[in-house]
Amino acid sequence: MNESLISPFNFSHPTAVQTSLYALGSFARFDPSGRFVGVGRFDGLATIWDLETKAAVRWLDGHVKAVTSLDWSRHSRYVLTSSKDWNVIVWDLASVCDPPQRHATIRCDAPVSSASFHPRNSQIILSLLNTGEVYLVDLRKNYRSRTELYEPDSDEDGIEGQSSRRYAMTVARFDPSGKYVFVGTSGGYILVFNTRTKAMIARHRIAGGAGMIKGLDFAKNGRRLITNSSDRTLRQFIVPHYPRSSETGGESFIEQELEPTHRFNDPINKTAWHAVSYSPDGEWLAGGAADAANHKIYIWDISNDGQFASTLDGGREPLAHLHWHPSKASIASTTNQGNILIWHSPNAERWGAFAGGFEEVDENVEYEEREDEFDIEDEAEILRRKKEAEQGDVDIDTIDGETTNARGQPAVNGTHASSNGGPSGGVGANLDEDMKWADEDADDDLGVWKMKILMDDDDM
Repeated sequence: MNESLISPFNFSHPTAVQTSLYALGSFARFDPSGRFVGVGRFDGLATIWDLETKAAVRWLDGHVKAVTSLDWSRHSRYVLTSSKDWNVIVWDLASVCDPPQRHATIRCDAPVSSASFHPRNSQIILSLLNTGEVYLVDLRKNYRSRTELYEPDSDEDGIEGQSSRRYAMTVARFDPSGKYVFVGTSGGYILVFNTRTKAMIARHRIAGGAGMIKGLDFAKNGRRLITNSSDRTLRQFIVPHYPRSSETGGESFIEQELEPTHRFNDPINKTAWHAVSYSPDGEWLAGGAADAANHKIYIWDISNDGQFASTLDGGREPLAHLHWHPSKASIASTTNQGNILIWHSPNAERWGAFAGGFEEVDENVEYEEREDEFDIEDEAEILRRKKEAEQGDVDIDTIDGETTNARGQPAVNGTHASSNGGPSGGVGANLDEDMKWADEDADDDLGVWKMKILMDDDDM
């Protein structure tokens, strides 16, 4: 029982709707802290909602056509939006003006399907165009560039005699480490690129064929990958280990067939899937069904050999998108009418966990207070301890008000500890060359910024 109070990842899957946000959105994504949710809309507006107040606190007004994707930097300071108006915009939420200041604007050659930040540096951006092309944009002063990631030409046949002709790229994602870019194609292939060298290091064909790949998602540790394909099946894979770029020379790539460890589908309704998302601990998988008449979310228990767990019913407004909370049993699902449903896992209150011998009663009872129950500590004892503290040595090495990052980790020598234990702005001794490259010219998303909360009069 105590373990469930201590461990933030010891939770079940969501089971009920906690609240609904009338956001007029086409999709919604939690920020890394889990307090805010970013919403993209068809009218070109993106909004930031505070889940504590259930109100919109920021309006990102910069696109003239529908917003197609939204991503957060690792400490939530920067927001990345892409649109059908051919633009990708980086917003700085630390800006005091309204709407927030545009930190950067990237003009592309076609409508943008999606864009995402590098997990370690928000100045490195991955964008996918509607024309089936993927670009890696580097905004750092010493590396400023825009490089297309492409599949090299080959005259040889692929696995089992399949032609190795190029297919359109339909989805692109960084892996959790940021070292690799995974790209799904219309031909059912998964292409893997090295982020630093921009070279393709692997091409995977899915065993048995899968059709066009519509979506990708990684477990938090990066060792498992789930794909959403046009054949209405979700497939989970174990991500292979890839050699370092210095070991391959950058001239060849791995040609390997991937065998899924699990397949997930709806055997009765044969429904397709709009979105898929792992839980923070990777023990649960949520699939948003493309049901034209109902809002359905299917949950599978990965820790129990992928067994089907339950179906969440969100009513008659069909599902358009879903995203799992970064640290707890909560899901944000978007309906085709623009409403955002926040799902949670309600738990019965167990007061005995907080005080030994505590007993619940059915009705109020008269409580008799003991004479010394609420006595304040003896003033003489307080004065004695105060004098002892004044006579002790003074610590002049520790800085008062030591800052912490957005995840509660203490600052280390003026830099902020990253999720892998090393300083996010420095170069750790245990990092390879790809990690060091990403940490060079680090951004200023250090977790000590503050967002000015702005609310519309109507919302108040």
